[in-house]
Amino acid sequence: MNPLLRVPFEIPFDRIEVAHIVPAVRELIAESKANITAIEDFAGTRTFANTLSALDESTVNLENAMAVVRHMECVSNSPELREAVQTIDPEVSGFYSSIPLNAKLWTAIQGVTEDGLNRLEKRFLTKQLDSFRRHGAELDPELKARLLEIDVELQGLCTKFSQNVLDATNAFELIVEEESRLAGLPENAKAAARASAEAKGKAGYRFTLQAPSFVPVLTYLDDTEIRRKLWEGYNERATEGPYDNRHLLRQVLTLRREKALLLGYFTFADFVLADRMAQRGAIAREFVHELEKATRDRFLEEHEALKAFSNQELDPWDVGYYAEKQRQALYDFDEEALRPYFSVDRVVAGMFELCEKLFGIEVRYIADAKVYEPGVRYNEIYSDGRMIGAFYADWFPRESKRGGAWMEALRTGGPQPDGTFAPHLGVICGNMTPPMPDQPALLTHREVETIFHEFGHLLHHCLSEVPLRSLSGTNVPWDFVELPSQIMENWCWERESLDFFARHHQTGESIPEELFQKMKRARTYRAASGQMRQLGFATVDLVLHTEFVPNVEMDLVSLANGVLQRFTPIALPEKYGMILGFTHLFSGPVGYAAGYYSYKWAEVLDADAFSRFKEEGVLNGTVGREYREKILAKGNSEEPRDLFRSFMGRDATQNALLERIGLMEAP
Repeated sequence: MNPLLRVPFEIPFDRIEVAHIVPAVRELIAESKANITAIEDFAGTRTFANTLSALDESTVNLENAMAVVRHMECVSNSPELREAVQTIDPEVSGFYSSIPLNAKLWTAIQGVTEDGLNRLEKRFLTKQLDSFRRHGAELDPELKARLLEIDVELQGLCTKFSQNVLDATNAFELIVEEESRLAGLPENAKAAARASAEAKGKAGYRFTLQAPSFVPVLTYLDDTEIRRKLWEGYNERATEGPYDNRHLLRQVLTLRREKALLLGYFTFADFVLADRMAQRGAIAREFVHELEKATRDRFLEEHEALKAFSNQELDPWDVGYYAEKQRQALYDFDEEALRPYFSVDRVVAGMFELCEKLFGIEVRYIADAKVYEPGVRYNEIYSDGRMIGAFYADWFPRESKRGGAWMEALRTGGPQPDGTFAPHLGVICGNMTPPMPDQPALLTHREVETIFHEFGHLLHHCLSEVPLRSLSGTNVPWDFVELPSQIMENWCWERESLDFFARHHQTGESIPEELFQKMKRARTYRAASGQMRQLGFATVDLVLHTEFVPNVEMDLVSLANGVLQRFTPIALPEKYGMILGFTHLFSGPVGYAAGYYSYKWAEVLDADAFSRFKEEGVLNGTVGREYREKILAKGNSEEPRDLFRSFMGRDATQNALLERIGLMEAP
């Protein structure tokens, strides 16, 4: 039997073949269509159970299979897998887009009344009615047909955009033959570059555009020319040749705008944000602009100070290098001094211990579980003796794996109608510094924060107690979804929590107090510059999705660079093309498009929410369990603002964030 037709909880990766994908997905689409037809054709009284609950469950087998396929595409990419995904992508996209356009199903949903429904069921009914309207349920037939065409075409274009970025990343390598040119580079980064060259059968040192390779170069390497080549390589990905994304970028923006107008929205941002906390593109832009105003003066001061320190006009590939030199001079702090305290196994184990204390869970590693790649670890999460979730952890880069870090839901469980609890299943991925033959994987502090961030998403998924899959876990507005992830990063900065996981990989000692204090003092170093970088990404996202007009001749890369130039005091090179590698915005029909501001929106929420832990105890299990019950367990069962108020007793303010990054004095 095709293993994708009924994916078991413990996924049989060893039995799933690329040849299974197309036939399984087509069969599951047909099954899902039959389930929906049964809902449409039901002749009795419309109830929540026979209509809305049935709709929520109608696509579960297809969703489980596609979650596995999408995951395989991200972590084990191959030409054969790409071909299979490109074959079924239009069919899957077309099916899902057809659901709100189904007139009989729309009539069926409208036939459900609120009589006798509980609060959650009423919310689900309201959200389904709103979602169907927003996605075209009331359009004329010919407009419905056009909307379906747009959605199918968008999926294909975005898949190709993402594949081009992966291919452009893998096509780049820089071989340095002379060790003398690597002055300043930490020994572990040098060893990794040597091992990378050896793995490719080459002499010398090999550098790539994967973060563990190029970030140390831009931060520490004395050789300006090598830094320039790596910086340009990364920021010119997918800008020319066979992987050029220019045409795809224009097509995606054109179709997104057409879709928004067709659905009655002035811009794509307004369409996307209609059911999020910001509600409209103009509100998101104002939020970003207000943070920009609060940050700009300090940002410019930081740049002038760095320029004075370097005693030269800076190029973009100089900033990270001189910033690290300046930080060392100001705070006597070298971030590499922390690396021996962050072996990946100890970090992860300590994070689990910390979450046990805070949230009342236990994480167990299952040694003999089936995994999809060597080195991937499978774990189960228990609460009160009951397994509530499980997850795969995949931390290191591979050429077949896309860059960045992310969490994916592979199966959504939760309370069942028979009173049982079905566990959730997810995966967390990263591209961290890998182990070397003579030492474990030793991470930077930023990589540690990334692990905590993704585990926060995982907890949001696996600790959900919502009985409706569509309202469970991370299925919340995207300007709220980053709260559970970003709040976890705070525990990477507190002495009490660091002692759970920051231990020297050889001696077992915790971080010396002197080094810890240096780390804390340096936390706000160039914080305004870091914030402006994120605000630049958020602004260019919103500009593209509010101001782009398809029929007007414009170079979209130049437009994007013109926006981004406002957020960097250094002139961007002519070939700068960061926007063409911005997969957050363009690797899916929606993704973070018109929503990159969500990171800052949620950072306001996370800083404010963590202030309660700071006041009542960083390791306070009572507060931790209340956070679990009022935020993590609730999914999208209530409005995000109401969930936040229930935990904090008030609405959020920006003050905690501005204090954390040094732009406001603590009261």
